[in-house]
Amino acid sequence: MALTNCPNCNALFVKTNLRDVCEACYKEEEKQFETVYQFIRKRENRTATMLQVVEATEVEEELILKFIRTGRLKLANFPNLGYPCQKCGTLIREGKLCGHCSSDIRSQLSELEKEQVRQREIKDRNKTTYFS
Repeated sequence: MALTNCPNCNALFVKTNLRDVCEACYKEEEKQFETVYQFIRKRENRTATMLQVVEATEVEEELILKFIRTGRLKLANFPNLGYPCQKCGTLIREGKLCGHCSSDIRSQLSELEKEQVRQREIKDRNKTTYFS
């Protein structure tokens, strides 16, 4: 627990693992969560896109993404909702990176490992032992 300023209203509050905003902002977020949840749980709105949810509920997209990231909104129930890949911004439904960025990072790591092995081999080859 730490004493910090609320990122929304700049009020001083005790930050915990459960809340990252002050009590007043938390209550407002709860109201907005209920608004979003009531909208998307209706059968006709379950296939709504992020833009449609934002327009219908007037809740900011960033707050809806926060609800998704924290697990409060389960994407399995809402097929057209997603959140951006942390590297390129493509909409994804699980993890932190899209498949393309993930495979790109894996290939870069593989190349780095190969380069490190090559550098070790060169270093080992250049070692000379002198006997007297």
